[in-house]
Amino acid sequence: MRWTIDKSFDFCYGHRVWSQQLDKRYALDECLMCRHLHGHQGKIRIFLSATELVDGMVTDFKHLNWFKAWLDATLDHKFILDRHDPLFGDLMSHYANDDGLMDEERFRHHPEGYWTPRLEILDGPSALVEKYEGMVIVDFVPTSENLTAWLLEIVANRMEGLGVRVEALEFWETPKSHCRVEA
Repeated sequence: MRWTIDKSFDFCYGHRVWSQQLDKRYALDECLMCRHLHGHQGKIRIFLSATELVDGMVTDFKHLNWFKAWLDATLDHKFILDRHDPLFGDLMSHYANDDGLMDEERFRHHPEGYWTPRLEILDGPSALVEKYEGMVIVDFVPTSENLTAWLLEIVANRMEGLGVRVEALEFWETPKSHCRVEA
Protein backbone atom coordinates (compact mmCIF):
# COMPACT_ATOMS: atom_id res chain seq x y z
CA MET A 1 0.00 0.00 0.00
CA ARG A 2 1.00 3.61 -0.50
CA TRP A 3 -0.60 6.43 1.47
CA THR A 4 -0.58 10.01 0.20
CA ILE A 5 -1.30 13.18 2.12
CA ASP A 6 -1.29 16.77 0.93
CA LYS A 7 -1.17 20.22 2.40
CA SER A 8 -1.94 23.59 0.76
CA PHE A 9 -0.36 27.01 1.18
CA ASP A 10 -1.37 30.45 -0.09
CA PHE A 11 0.78 33.48 -0.86
CA CYS A 12 0.75 36.65 -2.94
CA TYR A 13 3.51 37.36 -5.44
CA GLY A 14 4.35 39.29 -8.57
CA HIS A 15 6.27 38.33 -11.67
CA ARG A 16 6.73 38.99 -15.37
CA VAL A 17 6.90 36.35 -18.09
CA TRP A 18 9.18 38.29 -20.40
CA SER A 19 9.49 35.36 -22.82
CA GLN A 20 5.74 35.09 -23.48
CA GLN A 21 4.70 34.52 -27.10
CA LEU A 22 1.22 33.75 -28.35
CA ASP A 23 -0.19 32.02 -31.40
CA LYS A 24 -3.31 34.04 -32.20
CA ARG A 25 -4.96 30.98 -33.78
CA TYR A 26 -5.40 29.70 -30.21
CA ALA A 27 -5.15 32.82 -28.08
CA LEU A 28 -7.55 34.75 -30.37
CA ASP A 29 -5.30 37.83 -30.12
CA GLU A 30 -1.67 38.72 -29.59
CA CYS A 31 -2.10 40.60 -26.30
CA LEU A 32 0.95 39.65 -24.21
CA MET A 33 -0.47 40.52 -20.77
CA CYS A 34 1.93 38.26 -18.86
CA ARG A 35 4.87 40.29 -20.22
CA HIS A 36 3.67 43.15 -18.00
CA LEU A 37 4.61 43.42 -14.34
CA HIS A 38 1.66 41.82 -12.54
CA GLY A 39 0.70 39.86 -9.46
CA HIS A 40 -1.25 36.79 -8.38
CA GLN A 41 -2.76 35.07 -5.37
CA GLY A 42 -0.81 31.83 -5.61
CA LYS A 43 -1.59 28.49 -4.06
CA ILE A 44 0.75 25.54 -3.56
CA ARG A 45 -0.26 21.99 -2.76
CA ILE A 46 2.39 19.50 -1.67
CA PHE A 47 1.80 15.73 -1.88
CA LEU A 48 3.78 13.38 0.41
CA SER A 49 3.58 9.60 0.42
CA ALA A 50 4.91 6.56 2.26
CA THR A 51 4.57 2.80 2.03
CA GLU A 52 4.65 2.43 5.81
CA LEU A 53 2.91 4.53 8.42
CA VAL A 54 4.78 5.85 11.44
CA ASP A 55 2.52 6.38 14.43
CA GLY A 56 -0.41 5.91 12.04
CA MET A 57 0.70 8.73 9.71
CA VAL A 58 2.64 9.30 6.51
CA THR A 59 4.12 12.15 8.52
CA ASP A 60 2.72 14.83 10.76
CA PHE A 61 1.35 17.80 8.81
CA LYS A 62 3.43 19.98 11.15
CA HIS A 63 6.51 18.69 9.34
CA LEU A 64 5.57 21.14 6.57
CA ASN A 65 5.46 24.18 8.85
CA TRP A 66 9.01 25.03 7.77
CA PHE A 67 7.69 25.46 4.21
CA LYS A 68 5.00 27.94 5.28
CA ALA A 69 7.64 29.93 7.19
CA TRP A 70 9.98 29.82 4.17
CA LEU A 71 7.19 30.82 1.79
CA ASP A 72 6.12 33.75 3.98
CA ALA A 73 9.69 35.01 4.42
CA THR A 74 10.87 34.42 0.87
CA LEU A 75 8.03 34.83 -1.63
CA ASP A 76 4.93 36.28 0.03
CA HIS A 77 4.30 39.80 -1.29
CA LYS A 78 7.55 39.70 -3.26
CA PHE A 79 8.34 40.15 -6.94
CA ILE A 80 10.05 37.20 -8.65
CA LEU A 81 12.39 38.44 -11.36
CA ASP A 82 14.47 36.43 -13.83
CA ARG A 83 18.03 37.73 -13.85
CA HIS A 84 18.01 37.34 -17.66
CA ASP A 85 14.91 39.51 -18.08
CA PRO A 86 15.66 42.36 -20.50
CA LEU A 87 14.18 44.75 -17.91
CA PHE A 88 16.53 43.54 -15.16
CA GLY A 89 18.85 46.54 -15.53
CA ASP A 90 15.92 48.97 -15.39
CA LEU A 91 14.17 47.31 -12.47
CA MET A 92 17.39 46.72 -10.51
CA SER A 93 19.25 49.88 -11.59
CA HIS A 94 21.24 50.24 -8.35
CA TYR A 95 22.35 46.62 -8.58
CA ALA A 96 22.99 45.88 -12.24
CA ASN A 97 26.48 46.09 -13.71
CA ASP A 98 27.00 47.84 -17.01
CA ASP A 99 26.30 44.55 -18.80
CA GLY A 100 23.11 43.99 -16.78
CA LEU A 101 24.44 40.98 -14.88
CA MET A 102 24.48 40.65 -11.11
CA ASP A 103 27.52 41.48 -9.03
CA GLU A 104 28.01 38.85 -6.30
CA GLU A 105 29.05 41.52 -3.80
CA ARG A 106 25.69 43.19 -4.29
CA PHE A 107 23.51 40.07 -4.04
CA ARG A 108 23.07 37.28 -1.50
CA HIS A 109 22.83 33.81 -2.96
CA HIS A 110 20.49 31.53 -1.00
CA PRO A 111 20.85 27.73 -0.96
CA GLU A 112 17.39 27.32 -2.50
CA GLY A 113 18.60 28.87 -5.77
CA TYR A 114 17.59 32.52 -5.60
CA TRP A 115 19.26 35.84 -4.87
CA THR A 116 18.22 38.90 -2.90
CA PRO A 117 19.80 42.35 -3.03
CA ARG A 118 22.24 43.30 -0.27
CA LEU A 119 20.30 46.21 1.17
CA GLU A 120 23.14 47.37 3.41
CA ILE A 121 24.97 48.80 0.38
CA LEU A 122 22.22 51.34 -0.23
CA ASP A 123 23.09 54.82 0.89
CA GLY A 124 20.08 57.04 0.61
CA PRO A 125 16.39 57.34 1.36
CA SER A 126 14.39 54.42 2.66
CA ALA A 127 12.44 54.39 -0.62
CA LEU A 128 15.45 52.65 -2.19
CA VAL A 129 15.31 49.91 0.41
CA GLU A 130 11.56 49.54 -0.12
CA LYS A 131 12.11 49.32 -3.88
CA TYR A 132 14.52 46.40 -3.62
CA GLU A 133 13.65 44.48 -0.45
CA GLY A 134 10.70 42.86 -2.20
CA MET A 135 12.75 41.46 -5.09
CA VAL A 136 13.60 37.76 -5.41
CA ILE A 137 15.96 37.08 -8.30
CA VAL A 138 15.90 33.67 -9.99
CA ASP A 139 17.79 32.12 -12.88
CA PHE A 140 14.71 31.18 -14.91
CA VAL A 141 11.62 32.77 -16.43
CA PRO A 142 9.09 32.67 -13.54
CA THR A 143 6.34 30.79 -15.36
CA SER A 144 3.98 28.51 -13.45
CA GLU A 145 5.86 25.51 -14.81
CA ASN A 146 9.29 26.76 -13.76
CA LEU A 147 8.09 27.94 -10.35
CA THR A 148 6.45 24.55 -9.74
CA ALA A 149 9.64 22.63 -10.57
CA TRP A 150 11.75 25.00 -8.44
CA LEU A 151 9.46 24.69 -5.42
CA LEU A 152 9.28 20.89 -5.80
CA GLU A 153 13.07 20.71 -5.70
CA ILE A 154 13.20 22.86 -2.56
CA VAL A 155 10.61 20.71 -0.79
CA ALA A 156 12.16 17.41 -1.91
CA ASN A 157 15.63 18.47 -0.72
CA ARG A 158 14.35 19.58 2.67
CA MET A 159 12.10 16.56 3.27
CA GLU A 160 14.74 14.02 2.20
CA GLY A 161 15.71 12.94 5.71
CA LEU A 162 12.16 12.43 6.93
CA GLY A 163 11.51 9.08 5.28
CA VAL A 164 8.62 10.29 3.13
CA ARG A 165 8.46 10.73 -0.61
CA VAL A 166 7.50 14.06 -2.14
CA GLU A 167 5.17 12.77 -4.86
CA ALA A 168 4.18 16.02 -6.52
CA LEU A 169 3.71 19.72 -6.16
CA GLU A 170 0.84 21.70 -7.64
CA PHE A 171 1.01 25.44 -8.16
CA TRP A 172 -2.03 27.60 -8.87
CA GLU A 173 -1.26 30.90 -10.53
CA THR A 174 -4.96 31.73 -10.50
CA PRO A 175 -8.01 29.76 -9.25
CA LYS A 176 -8.46 28.45 -12.81
CA SER A 177 -4.87 27.92 -13.98
CA HIS A 178 -2.40 25.57 -12.36
CA CYS A 179 0.57 23.30 -12.98
CA ARG A 180 1.51 19.95 -11.46
CA VAL A 181 5.00 18.45 -11.39
CA GLU A 182 5.52 14.90 -10.23
CA ALA A 183 8.80 13.76 -8.70
